[in-house]
Amino acid sequence: MSAAACVSAAAVYALAPSGTDERVAVPLPDARVTGYCAALHARLPERVNGLPRHDLKPESPLTAGWGDPSIVLRCGVPRPAVDDDINTPAAEVDGVGWSYEEGPDGSTRMTTTLRKAYVELTLPRKYAHDVTPLTELAAAVRQTIPEGI
Repeated sequence: MSAAACVSAAAVYALAPSGTDERVAVPLPDARVTGYCAALHARLPERVNGLPRHDLKPESPLTAGWGDPSIVLRCGVPRPAVDDDINTPAAEVDGVGWSYEEGPDGSTRMTTTLRKAYVELTLPRKYAHDVTPLTELAAAVRQTIPEGI
């Protein structure tokens, strides 16, 4: 898919079902970030935490999911407001920094830090405290999304 087509696909605010009835909003980044996200999408692993990968609907280089309940990746999200708080929990896993937010449902949302595009990974409660997904996604993030802000 061309960068222009990616931007067109991203320009439609869409809610995408995964393997369950959950809904996922497709981010709306600029063309530069969309390019990074398309490169990341091409390098995402087929399995994360032993779970098979599935694309979300509508198909987008900005989203991917694994398993059911889905571990959901969204690329090109805005910088999270919690990153403004120096007390926000954070971790570095295999050279990729992530900020951490716990959801009211027990899920965890991790968002990359200090990268030219923000990648958000939502882990359902079942996997909320497992670092394996971060480890398995680190190489793809490092190879496709440059450091910097």
